[in-house]
Amino acid sequence: MRLRGAAALTLVSLALGACVTEMPNDPRLPSKPDYDKAALINTQLGLTYAAQGHLEVAEAKLKKAIDQDDGLAQAHAGLGYVYWQRNNIDGARGEFRRAIELNGDDPETRNNYGAFLCSQKEYAEGDRNFMLAVKNPDYSTPAKAWTNAGECARQAGDADRAEQDFRKALQIDPNFPPALAQMAASSYQQQNYLGARAFLERYFKVGPQTPATLLLGYQTEHALGNDDAANQYSVKLVRSYPESDEAAQLLKLRASAP
Repeated sequence: MRLRGAAALTLVSLALGACVTEMPNDPRLPSKPDYDKAALINTQLGLTYAAQGHLEVAEAKLKKAIDQDDGLAQAHAGLGYVYWQRNNIDGARGEFRRAIELNGDDPETRNNYGAFLCSQKEYAEGDRNFMLAVKNPDYSTPAKAWTNAGECARQAGDADRAEQDFRKALQIDPNFPPALAQMAASSYQQQNYLGARAFLERYFKVGPQTPATLLLGYQTEHALGNDDAANQYSVKLVRSYPESDEAAQLLKLRASAP
């Protein structure tokens, strides 16, 4: 399971108000633009568009917000995320660093920056940012950073540390879908197929089916010798996601099965 998908962008709660302020002393004078409020609005719009996958529009809104207020950390962090998704690696790094320079205490920025660093195989620095995020008592979703830290450790080849981090995420939020999916995958890789089944069952109660989790379900049930359940996962994967890489992998697995 890819980290980027576990590193979802958190929308910033910003008050939306008028872009201009009135001049009460002389109503005949034109309104003066309120660039601070305009920057907040454009930041919120940019983050919303980014979450919806409209990256080009998101980039334009966030750049405008920065033009209006270069000191707005959320705008720089959001633009860093957009640049990352658009594979502008240098731009993403620069914007994340600028956001941290402005507000290094923001745990969500640390989490997203950590995810970015791990995607560039800078595992130690990524982990450092995740730990700064989880140590912040005001962080409302530490399970997210613990899960990302586990995925980062897994990519670095440290399976034991990865499982420890996933379990810490589940201690905080026992129903956190990404951590449940990761524990299912970890259990399967360790040939603990009953454990993988248990985590998958918990996952499907709280999370959406994805190509990756359906393929893992097929592999788990096949390993347990439960052909009926394996076939059910197979049908769901091929019907729901026929063009996915996981569907292609499934067809290869079935073709090579004895």
